[in-house]
Amino acid sequence: MLSRGVFYKVRICLGTMAAIFFAVMAGLLMSDVVKTRAGGNLSVATQCSFVIPSEFEPDEEQGLFRHKDYPMESSSIKYNIYYNGQDKVLTNREKQALLRNGELSLVDESENLTKEIYQDTMSKAYSQEYGQDVSYEVTSFSKKSFDGFPGFKITAELQPAEDMKVYQTAYIILSRYRTFSITYQRAEDDECEDLFNTSAATIHVR
Repeated sequence: MLSRGVFYKVRICLGTMAAIFFAVMAGLLMSDVVKTRAGGNLSVATQCSFVIPSEFEPDEEQGLFRHKDYPMESSSIKYNIYYNGQDKVLTNREKQALLRNGELSLVDESENLTKEIYQDTMSKAYSQEYGQDVSYEVTSFSKKSFDGFPGFKITAELQPAEDMKVYQTAYIILSRYRTFSITYQRAEDDECEDLFNTSAATIHVR
C-alpha cells in the first residue's frame, strides 16, 4: 500500500504527465504531420461536442476537466481545438506568393500521422522530462470516423520508476480548418474507465 507521502508524489507526477501530454499533442497536431491544410478534401467542421461525466468538474485551465475528488482521484479529460487559420480569404497574388515560398500546399496531409510517429514523439518527450525511460507504449492505434470526419483513436500507457501505471486514450478528429482532440487520462487505481467509454461514445462533430 502506498504511504500518504508517496501517494501525493504519484498524484503530482500524474499532473506533470498530463501537462507534458497536452503540450506535446499541441505541437504534434500543429506540425506538418497532421496539420489540416487549405485546399484538401476534408469537410469543414465548426464544432465538436461530447458529454462530460458528472463526476468531473472544470479546472482553471481551459478545456481541462478533473475528477471532483482530485487529487485523491487523478483522472482527467482534456479538450482542445487546433485552428490552422487556412480559411482566410486570399487574393490570387497572395496565393501565388505563398505557393512560391512553399507556405501554402494544395495537398491534404492530415492523415499522415502514424503509430510510429506518435509513439516516438511522446516517448521522447516523457523520457526527456523525467530523465529516464518511462516505458511509453502505444497499445492501439486505429483510424476512426466521427460523423463522417476522419480521425484516430490512440491508446497508450506509461510507467515512470516507482510510480503508478498511467493509461491514456486520445481521440483526434480532422477537418479542413480545425483539428479536435479529446484525451482521457487515468492512473492505474482510478476507477473511471467505464465513465470514459460512455463519454467517448457521445463524441459528435458538425
